[in-house]
Amino acid sequence: MRPRRLLPGEFAPPELLAPAGSPEALRTAVEHGAGAVYLGWGAFNARRGARNFSEEEFAQSVAYCHLWGVRVFLTLNILLSDRELPEALETARTASRLGVDAVLVQDWGLFDLLRRTLPDLPLHASTQMSLFTSGGACEIAADGCQRVVLARECSKEDTAAICQNCPAEVESFVHGALCMCYSGQCAMSALIGGRSGNRGRCAQPCRLPYGVNEPAKNQRPLSLKDSCMADHLGELAEMGVSCLKIEGRMRRPGYVAAVTEIYARLLEEGRKPTSQEREILERAFSRSGFTDAYWQGRKGPEMLGFRSEDAAPAEEPLPPETDRRIPVSFTCVVKAGVPSLLQAEDEHGTLVTVTGPVPEPAGRRGLTAEDLSARLRKTGGTPYRCLDVESAVEPNLYLSAAAVNALRRDALVALSTARSAPPSRRELLPPPPLPETDYGETEPAFTVSMSSASQITGELLDLHPARVYVPLEILASLSALPECGAEWCAILPRVWRDRDETLLRRWLDQARGLGVSGLLLGNLGHLPLVREDGWKLYGDYGFNVFNSRSLAYLREKGLDSACLSFELRFAQLRDMRKLLPAEAIVYGRLPLMITENCLIQNSGPCRCDQPNFLNDRTGAAFPLLPAFGHRTEVENSRCLWLADRPEYRHLGLAYARLRFTTETPEECLRVYRDYLHGAGPTGSFTRGLYQRGVE
Repeated sequence: MRPRRLLPGEFAPPELLAPAGSPEALRTAVEHGAGAVYLGWGAFNARRGARNFSEEEFAQSVAYCHLWGVRVFLTLNILLSDRELPEALETARTASRLGVDAVLVQDWGLFDLLRRTLPDLPLHASTQMSLFTSGGACEIAADGCQRVVLARECSKEDTAAICQNCPAEVESFVHGALCMCYSGQCAMSALIGGRSGNRGRCAQPCRLPYGVNEPAKNQRPLSLKDSCMADHLGELAEMGVSCLKIEGRMRRPGYVAAVTEIYARLLEEGRKPTSQEREILERAFSRSGFTDAYWQGRKGPEMLGFRSEDAAPAEEPLPPETDRRIPVSFTCVVKAGVPSLLQAEDEHGTLVTVTGPVPEPAGRRGLTAEDLSARLRKTGGTPYRCLDVESAVEPNLYLSAAAVNALRRDALVALSTARSAPPSRRELLPPPPLPETDYGETEPAFTVSMSSASQITGELLDLHPARVYVPLEILASLSALPECGAEWCAILPRVWRDRDETLLRRWLDQARGLGVSGLLLGNLGHLPLVREDGWKLYGDYGFNVFNSRSLAYLREKGLDSACLSFELRFAQLRDMRKLLPAEAIVYGRLPLMITENCLIQNSGPCRCDQPNFLNDRTGAAFPLLPAFGHRTEVENSRCLWLADRPEYRHLGLAYARLRFTTETPEECLRVYRDYLHGAGPTGSFTRGLYQRGVE
C-alpha cells in the first residue's frame, strides 16, 4: 500500500523526531510513535554524557528501527580537531554502511569531508551551526545539506520565512530544554570549567544562581523553562516544517515515552493537547512550567524557570494507544502443479515474494480463498498487522495449515529483511587532499577590535594595527573615520533575522562611504548578504574554526582570513595547516554567551547604556554588553593575557587580535603598548584555554 497522494492545499504531516540516549530509550521512542530517532554512537556527539550506544547496539538499533519504519539519525555534532577527523569519518562510514539515514554535523571541516567522501549519505545541519536566517539555511543547502535544524530562538515569522525560501528540509525543536545562549556560540562551560559545550561536555553553568547588578542569590537569570510547542503543531506543519524535534537524550525512557506518545497522538489526530496531556508533559519534566515565547516572538523574565535539585522525574510512561504495527497486504496464488506463491507488500511499496509447496489434490474439501485469507491474517506476535488479502485459489486443491503458516512466516521474514537492508552508497576514499597553499607567517601582525567609538583614538592608531574592527552599528553612527594606515573593518552582528537585512545593507553602504573595506563575519548567513559587493571577507570566532579542513571550506566560501577557535590549545593552533591567513584572539574578555533575551531588562529596568554585570556565587563579575537587536553578550570576568607568553607569536598566525570590550581609551592604549613590549599582566587575568585545553 503506497501513501495516499496529497490533494492540492494539503500538507504532509511532519516527521516526529525523538531522542534516544540509550537502547532502552530508543525502543521506547519507537513503541510510542516516533517517526525517527537521533542518537549518539562513538566519541563525537553533543551529549557525550548520555548512555549512548556500543557498536553492536548501534547496528542492532538501526536494523530494529528500519524494521518498524523509523529513521535513524546519528549525531556527530561537535567540533573536531585535525587528529579526530579521520576517526569521525570512519564512524560516519560505518554508520552509512549500516544504513543510518542521516548524520547531524556542526563542524565545517567534517561537513566538507563527509560530502566529498560519502556523497550519498544525507547530512543535516545541527542547531550548533547557529542558523536562523533564510540566507544561512540556503547557503548550507547549496553545499549539499539535506536538512537544516533551526536555532531554538526562531519565531513563527522567522521559521515561515526560512521554510518559504530554503530548498532544504527544515527541522524545529518542539519540546525540551532551552539554552540561554544560542547553540554553538556558548563558551561559558569551557572557559569556567574546561568542559566545552561545543565538544559535548557542557556542565550547564547556566542553571546555577547568579545576580544581575547585585550579588548572586537564589535567582537563576540564565535558566530558561523548557519549551513546549504542543499548541502549535498545526502551524508548524502548515508552513512546511519537515520535522519536529523533541530534546532529551540525557533524560530517562519514561520521559521519552510520555512526550513522544502525546506528540504522536496530537499529530495523528490534528489537535491540541488536553488538560490531562499537559499535566503528563509537565510531570515528565519541566522547569517551573513551559514556555513558547520564542515562537510567539516574545522574550522576557516570564521565560525563566528552574527545577529544584530534589525534584524527581515522574516515571509514568503512557501505554501506546494506537496499534503501531506495520500494515501489510498479502497476495496469494494457489494453482495446480506449481509451487504456491505469496507476496507481501508494506505501506511504502516494499514487495517480497516467497514460494511454498505444490498444492495437493483435495480429498473431501478443497482450500477456499476465505480459508487462506483467515490463516494469512494471523500475524500476532510479529511487527505486522494484515491490512488486506487477495487470493487466487483454484478449486479442489489442498494446502495444509502448516504450509500456509510457513508461507506467511517466510514472507514476513523476507519483508523484515528488505525493510532493514541498508542502501547501497558510494564511498569516495581516500579523502581528497587539502590544498598545498600555506599562509603561515613567522610572526603575527596586531589587529584591534572595539566595542565603542570612544576607544578609537589617534594614539592607538599611531601604533599601526593591521586592521581595526568596529561594530557595524557603531560605524553607522559616525560621520568620518580617522586617517590611518590600518584597514577599517565592520563587525557584522552575530545574531540578526531576515527582517533586519534591509537595515544592515543600508548600514553597509554607509560604512563603505566612510572608507571601510573589510567585513568581519561570524555566521554562514552573512555570506549571501555581502558576497557580491566587493568586500574583503574575514571570518570571526563565531565560525568555531577547529581544524584545517574548516579553513579549506571557508576559503572555498570566499573568506580571505579566519579567526581560530579560542578553545584550541597552542599546539593545535600551531599544527593546523594555514590554508587561510589565520587569526587568534590574544587579549581581552572572551565572549561566553550571546543571548536572545536582554539579561538586564529581564532583571529590572533596562539600563543597557550603563555598565552591567552578571555576578556568580564566587564573587566573579561578568560584564554584560548590549548586542544588536536588544540582545546581550556575556563577557568573561577576567581578561585573557598573553603578552608575556611568546608562544603565541610562533604558531604561524597572520594576525593576533587585541579584543577591547570594557576598557577605557587609556587602557586600550596601555594594553597595546604592553603587547608590543611583551609585558607581564597586572591584576586579575587568565591564560584562557590555550594551554589547558578543553574536554
